[in-house]
Amino acid sequence: MYSIENSYDLLLFLKEQDLIEEHLEYWWPSNSEFEILIGAILTQNTKWVNVEKSLENLRKLDMLSLEALSTADLPLLIEAITPSGFKNQKSVRLIKLAQNILEEFGDFEAFSKSVDREWLLSQKGIGPETADAILCYSCRQEYMVVDSYTNRLLKRFGYEFESYDDVQTWIVYGINENYDKIAKLYGYEISLNKIYARLHGKIVEYMKRNPKG
Repeated sequence: MYSIENSYDLLLFLKEQDLIEEHLEYWWPSNSEFEILIGAILTQNTKWVNVEKSLENLRKLDMLSLEALSTADLPLLIEAITPSGFKNQKSVRLIKLAQNILEEFGDFEAFSKSVDREWLLSQKGIGPETADAILCYSCRQEYMVVDSYTNRLLKRFGYEFESYDDVQTWIVYGINENYDKIAKLYGYEISLNKIYARLHGKIVEYMKRNPKG
């Protein structure tokens, strides 16, 4: 197995694999920042293909807005997101999240600019991975998402960590320490947010293609 000393080495290894097309700036399957917010909740304990079905149902019902979700008919919402599983739990949490965002921030744009990790973690059903996915992909903030793929890949390289925060800290440190090298690697000015998004995306795509190793 390829030897890595830090997360910059990991990025170099993954970049050689040609895992993400360059035009997919942030990797996440949806380009709609609001849909990413909803998708981050719906994708818990299910595959993205199921989330896409739920999002399509919500589009048809014109329910993809904070206002619509905050006043949604619960049975109708439950039916719409059924493909994503845990439909009763997730529907209640989506309604409450939409209500809390409107009450605290006023609209989605203000939420994206001002929300912090602590606020997200205080919301029912949002843990570190979901919070960081929302911050990174929906709000375009500088957060690195850590998931089961990340842990499994790092284990292959001989790295094991005790907690989510330990993995995240290790990755963030290596990227920040080598930011100038990474900018040269890409050949253009690239934000930390985009580096984190693309690194996470590369990890996911690599592990999907190489489930055993």
